[in-house]
Amino acid sequence: MAAKYDVYKCEECGNIVKVLNFGGGTLVCCGQDMVKMDEKTADSTTEKHVPLIEKVEGGFNVTVGSTLHPMLENHWIQWIELIVDGKRLFQELKPGDEPKVQFCYSCGDPETVTAREYCNLHGLWRGEL
Repeated sequence: MAAKYDVYKCEECGNIVKVLNFGGGTLVCCGQDMVKMDEKTADSTTEKHVPLIEKVEGGFNVTVGSTLHPMLENHWIQWIELIVDGKRLFQELKPGDEPKVQFCYSCGDPETVTAREYCNLHGLWRGEL
């Protein structure tokens, strides 16, 4: 069953959906059930997918991978999302961009900070501060 903020992908056409409200039923695209993207948290190779979060003056920097993720026409990070105490900040990226985003945030000292990113080939990844 889908839950708020789950990410689903159509294996046929590539549509990606982030659930904001779930009213029951099944998410369907191109005549087939969409696939829930699990949040992966550890790379088994050279750590190119896990988002790294750094607290900086005025906010947070999020970098995808301890070895920077490629940003090629056929393999790139499509978006990065930062979640700070339940507040969500979102930035889309495109091929040629750096896989880094600076998010401005000045609402005190947060209890929880999480980042998610989506790689067009390798799916959804999560990191925590």
